[in-house]
Amino acid sequence: MKENKMTTFLESVDLCFDRAANALKLPNGLAQQIRTCNAICEMKFGVELRGGYEIFTGWRATHSEHALPAKGGIRYAPFCDQQEVEALAALMTYKCAIVNVPYAGSKGALKVDPKKYTLEELEHITRRFAQELDKRGFLGPGLNVPAPDMGTGQRTMSWMADEYQKLHPSDINAKGCVTGKPVHFGGVEGRVEATGRGVQYGLQELFRNSDDLSKAKLEGKLEGKKIIIQGLGNVGYHAAKFLEEEDGALILGIIERDGAILSESGLRVDEVFQYKKEHGKVEGFPESDFFKDGAKLLEHPCDILIPAAMEGVITHENAPRLQCKVLAEAANGPVTYEADQILNDRGILILPDAYLNAGGVTVSYFEWLKNLSHVRFGRLDRRFAEAQNERVIELIESAMATKLDSEAKAKLLEGPNEVNLVRSGLEDTMRQSYNEIKLQEHENEKITDRRTAAYALAIRKIAEIYESMYL
Repeated sequence: MKENKMTTFLESVDLCFDRAANALKLPNGLAQQIRTCNAICEMKFGVELRGGYEIFTGWRATHSEHALPAKGGIRYAPFCDQQEVEALAALMTYKCAIVNVPYAGSKGALKVDPKKYTLEELEHITRRFAQELDKRGFLGPGLNVPAPDMGTGQRTMSWMADEYQKLHPSDINAKGCVTGKPVHFGGVEGRVEATGRGVQYGLQELFRNSDDLSKAKLEGKLEGKKIIIQGLGNVGYHAAKFLEEEDGALILGIIERDGAILSESGLRVDEVFQYKKEHGKVEGFPESDFFKDGAKLLEHPCDILIPAAMEGVITHENAPRLQCKVLAEAANGPVTYEADQILNDRGILILPDAYLNAGGVTVSYFEWLKNLSHVRFGRLDRRFAEAQNERVIELIESAMATKLDSEAKAKLLEGPNEVNLVRSGLEDTMRQSYNEIKLQEHENEKITDRRTAAYALAIRKIAEIYESMYL
């Protein structure tokens, strides 16, 4: 008997696209134009290491060029392949359109295990990779702008930006060739936390929509809601931390590589993170139950399940056993196409990755704008705003014939600084996009779920651009 073949990540993205495109009225061939990956480059290059030469394989895909630059992260992992890069590049195209960021989608990867190399060796490898990307037109502030992803971070982006500056010393916007840099090297406040912060803002907006809460069989606020999170990397850690500390949510379980921990009374995210950092695992964390088979915790009863690590963790095999009410996709592609259909049939509300994971690219856009304008956000207006606020406070105190307490006065006096402006812009983006997706679903009777609505919204926006280009 022939076994059912599970769809790949790329096939899942394309099937979701097709489902949404079929719900729209588009000119013949335009859907195929939007869906097709414009360019994919595999590059092999040698790096002199440890007294010899080692050959590395990397990829960079530009899914679309309906807008420039193209944008997307670069990941370092030993399991990377071309199909994964193409899928992630496509997802970036749709993601940018959904959250109104004027980029096309791109993605890159280097087949390497960063843990096997010293810091100096990784720098050498990264600079060589940047050279290869540059000579092929896959690096530059106006063409293609990478960002951190799995296995890469601020340091990696600094090396790339520095190498690009050496290759293009007359480009005054050179630091805009990548985002996700340290603040002292042209980065922006709030970028490290951005994707996790976007997850928080997306869930907050869900809880402002009572009709959506009713569909999910939930009520009230985020406070006290039971959450299980898979992955305590950058995205998972920040999402869980903010939901626990700022919204009062109960983080019941955390799933990591070595297994999972569960506490019905709630876990302190920061304490778990520090424990994992110190011991390299979550096993043994005090006052929690440990499960060697961490994937089983995906099926534990909870209000919100947040997969925040790898793609394809929820499949047709475990989807029927999920007991969450909301599935919030903080990772890229955590749910296969077959699982998506099962979950929709079961009435589980899905906040799709193409929307919920978009905090990173949104704040990357702010960083890029900062690099092009060569001025820190808030520098021109912060003190002016504080002076205006002080005058208002003086009028209030005069009218009330009393002085405001010092804490309240300090909050009212504070002018806009960079991190506050970045968070404000991100929150506005996530709230507006949520409601645009919801409206897309309500206005089209062929659309019955949020993922299809999100894809349809992206397709419609990109289609309008292509139709105005007279290709």
